Amino acid sequence: MRFTLRQIEYFIATAECGSITLASERINISQPSISTAISQLEAELGAQLFLRRHAQGLSLTPVGRETLAEAKKLLDQAQGLYLRVSEATGMVQGNLSLGCLVTFAPMVLPQVAHSFGADYPNARVLPEVADHEVLLSKIERAELDVALTYDLQVPDGFAFTPLAELPPYAMVAQTDPLAEQTAVTLEELAEHNLILLDLPLSRDYFMGLFARAGLTPKITGRLKQQDVIRTMVANNFGYTIANIRPRASAALDGRPVHKLRIAGEQMPMRLGLLRIAGQEPTRLVSTFMEHCASMISNSYIPGMEPPVMVPKRVDRS
Repeated sequence: MRFTLRQIEYFIATAECGSITLASERINISQPSISTAISQLEAELGAQLFLRRHAQGLSLTPVGRETLAEAKKLLDQAQGLYLRVSEATGMVQGNLSLGCLVTFAPMVLPQVAHSFGADYPNARVLPEVADHEVLLSKIERAELDVALTYDLQVPDGFAFTPLAELPPYAMVAQTDPLAEQTAVTLEELAEHNLILLDLPLSRDYFMGLFARAGLTPKITGRLKQQDVIRTMVANNFGYTIANIRPRASAALDGRPVHKLRIAGEQMPMRLGLLRIAGQEPTRLVSTFMEHCASMISNSYIPGMEPPVMVPKRVDRS
């Protein structure tokens, strides 16, 4: 047997992505390396695994589809070997499939993944960025070991470990008259144009802030891309509401934005770790969760400004 697990991994990634270009982006390996690995695997097996169409990418041949199913089993068995050795020796090693919510992934994911890899060089983090519903689905199908996300919707069968609370705030242009205030009420915001982050569950959370106050916001735009929303805000198209607090104080076009506290006690989002409930985590997963708990809290979140926590009122009656 002269093929390698690395060739198997590249083959699976290419088959699932449908192109070497997308596979290269997914597993962060150069396209020539993936192409060479697949050619070597085909030569070793003596079979053509892909049909190569210049305009349509790659598609699996019938033997390629059968090989893909067996290749996935082989890779799972190899990962299982790492896990068994890890449990027996106390070493932290193997591949960790980590999901991260798209809204805060650019800030949180790089530092968390890099620091864990630095502390445990025999472990490899395989990141996946998606919205909350996709993360839930992938965890349920065992495609992800654990995910960094919010607790907006945690169905039965899942376990959520909270790490930090993120209260909502309003983001306005630096030139907006509201920027001169120290805080703004939901009543004031309802009179202005809202650019809504239109992602599953997130939109329900933001709309719920107004609904609980008996208000209806004036939605002037619904967008799924936070960077676009931020730039629209910086150019005075309206305000937005967010929970993540990037350290940068400007949009991508360089125009400044201003973060404004929302008055009153508003329900925060809770950032934490999500996984399947009722299953004892492997040493790799439990070590990663401990690592996250040591570096994410209300006082520090990687890539973000510390959350502005409003003290809760104490009933002295």
